Amino acid sequence: MRAKVIAIALAGLAALASADYKADRVQALPMCGPLPTNWWSGYLKVSDTKSLHYIYVESMSNVTGDPVVIWLNGGPGCSSLLGAFSENGPFIFDDGESVIKPNPYAWNQRANLLYIESPAHVGFSMGGPNDWNFTDWTQSIDLFAAV
Repeated sequence: MRAKVIAIALAGLAALASADYKADRVQALPMCGPLPTNWWSGYLKVSDTKSLHYIYVESMSNVTGDPVVIWLNGGPGCSSLLGAFSENGPFIFDDGESVIKPNPYAWNQRANLLYIESPAHVGFSMGGPNDWNFTDWTQSIDLFAAV
């Protein structure tokens, strides 16, 4: 059963990596210059009341051959955009600086990156009034639905 669940999850990731969601396609970011690879940003509906915000950044090396890394910042309560824009993403917003610069150590040099903001109500993720209560179990169910 576990192998079947893993296979389904990997198939979902492969579909996400190869899909071209035109509405979610990121054309540019302010003050960043041209994007080094294709990016997508949007929402993954995980229930009738919850949608998790994601950013998907393609690998700079081998889009179809490199792995997909799913990044969830710790917390709960910390936006995964912190990791995307100050730790391992293609651009860095350094403290005390007013410029956005390329990250020479970006993980997408060798991997496709999927940043998901979880649980609902964190970052740009959305949920209803009853979605403020969550557990590790409910977050894992939401993440599985998102993937």
